[in-house]
Amino acid sequence: MTPPLDGVTVVVTRPAAQARRFATLVQAAGATPLLLPALEIEPLTLDEDERARLVPDDYDWTVFTSANAVEFAWLHLPRPGRTRVAAVGRGTARALEEHGIAVQAIPEKSSDSEGLLALAPFEAVRGKRILILKGRGGRPLLATELARRGAEVVCGDLYRRLAAVPDAVALDVLRSACGRPRLVIAITSVDGLSALTGFAPEADFPQLRDARLLVPGQRVAAAARDRGWRGPVLVAESAEDGAMFQALLAPGTASDGPAGAA
Repeated sequence: MTPPLDGVTVVVTRPAAQARRFATLVQAAGATPLLLPALEIEPLTLDEDERARLVPDDYDWTVFTSANAVEFAWLHLPRPGRTRVAAVGRGTARALEEHGIAVQAIPEKSSDSEGLLALAPFEAVRGKRILILKGRGGRPLLATELARRGAEVVCGDLYRRLAAVPDAVALDVLRSACGRPRLVIAITSVDGLSALTGFAPEADFPQLRDARLLVPGQRVAAAARDRGWRGPVLVAESAEDGAMFQALLAPGTASDGPAGAA
């Protein structure tokens, strides 16, 4: 039987440390993964005052917004004990569970701030102290809305995202891939999209924006259109590896015709 993604090339732009699982999924389905990280993840150094401010057990809830936040928390902060723990997505929950941390809240429908805010424990948070461990920058929605609902919210930045600088060989591989008819570019965030279009400008990669683009959610899809993406856009439910993979299996992905345009 022919694999469902036979003949498809998938450019995987996740940071290097998070790319392996998705690349393995697409390869098992017959695709050829090309690893081209669009972002690099750099841990931040916390001083003594910051570490004292971000002790999880000083809060009613501790929210981890990414697997990176989980990994870098252990560099500076004590393990959660009494605090209740929430994860913004299943990948983040999996990272916590691998460290032996029980997770009390995970979004049911969408792996994002909206999904977490829709959960019952976060509907009535007046008077609760909530710690959000995250990367520098990003969307302020979660903290802003929890504060509006009456919580005392403290945010701790544990890492920052930097646009990657691919070497000449990696760029040549991307340029060559752009000539393939069954090409999919997998992007998991607006930051990653900005980084990709930054190091692969239209003038140097005129075919790139005609490729299929795989993104998590309509917000990233809209950002792609705003940046001049012309090819079909496949919209996954979230940036989780499983959700991205399922969207990649949508009818038409492995053909030369339209596929899941958004």
